[in-house]
Amino acid sequence: MRRFLTALGLGAALAGPAQAQDGMYGKYETPRYTVIRDLGGAELRTYEPHLLAVVSVRGNQRGALNQGFRALAGYIFGGNDGGASVDMTSPVGQSAQIAMTSPVGQTQDDGVWTVTFMMPRAYDISTLPTPQNDAVRFVEVPARDMAVLTFSGRVTQRALAAQTQTLEQIIARAGLATTGAPMFMFYDDPFTLPQARRNEVALELL
Repeated sequence: MRRFLTALGLGAALAGPAQAQDGMYGKYETPRYTVIRDLGGAELRTYEPHLLAVVSVRGNQRGALNQGFRALAGYIFGGNDGGASVDMTSPVGQSAQIAMTSPVGQTQDDGVWTVTFMMPRAYDISTLPTPQNDAVRFVEVPARDMAVLTFSGRVTQRALAAQTQTLEQIIARAGLATTGAPMFMFYDDPFTLPQARRNEVALELL
């Protein structure tokens, strides 16, 4: 993803201060949420409804993220029927479509990953430009409660698995139940120092 971000000049587009609760990260829109409860190392958040552009990509975690990012960036930078530019948002989201027998946080090389961009709040599903790439689709996400762990550092598969395990332990101690695969959210560009990056792993609560 580094080369593609450089070519498009997206370093600044994904960067911003560590703030997103109010629906902004720097000057870029993010999904709005309210912190309902501190879980002791994680947060219980209620997210407002929002609209996602989504692609599903087969491959390993890093390769799928790069490929999915390229497809979605192509759409927002004019790869649509009207050639319109859709404002960049943050974060880039990624979740695995994992077989029920697979451990959470682990994928095989031929796993399927979903990569997402939130669409700006000025749009609804009827006013978004039609993608030229048939792989890009739109999903209306309803309000939902999520347990979210924020962390910094490089987003290797090992790091993501470890952070997911930590979040699961926090959720278990809180006596909560979850549904679905973990969602990873990446707020900053690859040129941001690892210790200054905002990354998150989230699990939806039942």
